[in-house]
Formats: sequence, C-alpha cells, structure tokens
Amino acid sequence: MSVAIVTGASQGIGRATAIRLARDFDRVALVARNRDKLEEAAAAVKAAGAEPLVLDLDLAEPPAAQAIVDAVLQAFGRIDALLNIAGAVPQIDLFEMTDAQWEGGLALKLHGARRLTVAAWPALRQARGSVVLMSGNSALVPKAPYAAVGTINAAIVALAKAFSDRGIADGVQVNSVLPGPVMTGRRQSYLQHWAPLHGMTVEQATEAFPKEAGIARYGEPEEIAELMAFLVSPGARWMTGSALRMDGGEVKSA
Repeated sequence: MSVAIVTGASQGIGRATAIRLARDFDRVALVARNRDKLEEAAAAVKAAGAEPLVLDLDLAEPPAAQAIVDAVLQAFGRIDALLNIAGAVPQIDLFEMTDAQWEGGLALKLHGARRLTVAAWPALRQARGSVVLMSGNSALVPKAPYAAVGTINAAIVALAKAFSDRGIADGVQVNSVLPGPVMTGRRQSYLQHWAPLHGMTVEQATEAFPKEAGIARYGEPEEIAELMAFLVSPGARWMTGSALRMDGGEVKSA
C-alpha cells in the first residue's frame, strides 16, 4: 500500500496532481479549505483508482499540520509522499501591499508547507518517502508587480534545499517545482487584474500575455501534475535538492 498527501487539492495544479497520483498510489489524502470542491476532486481521484481522504483544513493555522498527519496515519497507517501545493499569494505591487497581505502569503505557502513537512517527517523517514514543495519561476526573476510571490517562492526553493540536505541522512527525497504561467482559476483572476493595467479587456489580455511572457502558450495543470508524479516515482529517487523549472521557456537563463 502507498499513500500520498496533496495540499491545495481542491483546484488547479493541486487537483490535477491528486488525480494523477491516483494512478500510482493506492490512497490519496486531499487537503484544502473548500469542502465542496474537495469532495468533487475526491470523486475524480476515486474514479481514477485510488481511495481518497478529504481533509478540509487551513494550513495557515498552525495546528492544521499535525491534524493532517494524525488523520492520514489513523486512516492509512503510513505516508509515502507529500506534495505541498497549497498557497495563493496576492499579486500586488510591492508598494501597495499591506502587511496583512504579505503575512497571509507567508502563513499558508511557506509556513504551512514547513510545518506540514516537519510533522510528516517521521512517517516519511520510516517509509523512505518523497516531498515536493511548489514554488514558481518568479523565484528566479522577482518583479515589483508580484514581489511577494517572487520572495515567497524563493524562500520555498531554499526551504526545499534545506529539507533535502537533512533528507540525505534520513532517506527522504525533497525537491521543488517552479511552474510558469499555468491556466488555472488563479491565473484567470490575475489576468482580470493585469488587463486594465495594460488597457485591455480580459479576453485581449488572455491572448496577449503569452507573447508578453515570451512563451508559445500557457501551461496546463495536468502538465505540472505529470512532473510532480515523476518526482515521487521510483524513477526519480536519486533526484533530490533540485529546483525544476517548467515554464514554457519564460525564464531565458539556463
């Protein structure tokens, strides 16, 4: 029996990853705040072949991490993979962000992932498991319009590297993934903000943004999910401490 935990599993890349992992894992725990969307994702996971466990908890709240681990171990008895995908960081100009908006992004995406990885570590060590932390390519090119996103994503990469260093001795594999522009509900919300700043309708902005970013098209959540699935597969076991960019070539450096 094999068990995976996916956070942010109610929508977007998290949902696609949970469904994709149902092909490789017997049981998948889905974590997010929206119960109704989680139930829909869990039904898709079940249809794909795995037994789901729905946990509607907010990782921005410190007690949630241990509660998730306890629930998964009680239900399934082990943890083989942890995929930290949860975390919506406001895409607001550096000089316009409030402290509350900045701290909100840190609380869920960075602190939530850190706490959950620490809480799950003993079970992961016992299973010689795998961890993936979701970052983003803005970690490499932080810009003023989305300074918080870039700063927090850079911290995620550093955190994953530190966990991977510990994991060498403990037998736990840890990597981070840096997607570029992926067409999710969050991307659509961003385009609604981006469009008027550039004097465009949302439809025009949706078409124009890939050209502005220097890419041929948006990524799809399922494409990122395939990378996530590979990283927690037996074929990737010697890959640890890596930050893998999948962004259609948006970042032009090597």
